[in-house]
Amino acid sequence: MPMAVGICCMIGAGAASAAEVAAGQLPARPFPVGHIFTFLFLMLGPFKIIGPFAKITKGADASTTRQIALWATLFSSVALAVAAILGERSISSYGIPVPVLALAAGIILFLVALLPILEQSKVHEPHREDASRPVAMPVMKLALSPLAFPTIVTPYGVATLVVFMALSPDLQGRLIIGAIGLAIMLLNLIVMLVTKRVLPVLGPVLAILGAVLGVVQVALGLQIINNSVRVLLAM
Repeated sequence: MPMAVGICCMIGAGAASAAEVAAGQLPARPFPVGHIFTFLFLMLGPFKIIGPFAKITKGADASTTRQIALWATLFSSVALAVAAILGERSISSYGIPVPVLALAAGIILFLVALLPILEQSKVHEPHREDASRPVAMPVMKLALSPLAFPTIVTPYGVATLVVFMALSPDLQGRLIIGAIGLAIMLLNLIVMLVTKRVLPVLGPVLAILGAVLGVVQVALGLQIINNSVRVLLAM
């Protein structure tokens, strides 16, 4: 199960680097690889894609569903690559200190973790879904919007990726971040291709797991903010 593999990688990587965050200071590499994978998995990964993708492809045949998933993955990957390159160069040109960039990442992570909690307090009015929508609209248009943008490529996901790229001290670090992003996009593709088979079974489990990971995300965001502020005060 690709989802299980991604979750195990995220938990294992996060646990391996948790001591560095808990130390209360920012190391030379502010975010270990495990944390980068965890953050990008939460912001760009399949948890937030399964529901919307199932609605978008409702009533579509297997071939159309596969094409939508493939085009959405391609659009998302290209967009993230362009955003990472241009964003990293723009931030680097301003010479922003590493603790400030880390603080920005912590704030983004914390605020994004609060979004699902705030959404639960809103009253959602029932609406009728158009089951024929995927058939009536062009495949590439559906893949581009609303699937690739803004479901997969979220503004906060792009912002976090750009900050990570700017924080990377060398080309090797940037290539590692790029590889992580590509791996997550491939995982998204696999999950989209099996969504119709796993959603009826894993729907409730994913909701619970998403809530648990949301708490972890809030805690990590606050920890990064705390560490960054302490470093800034010590400068």
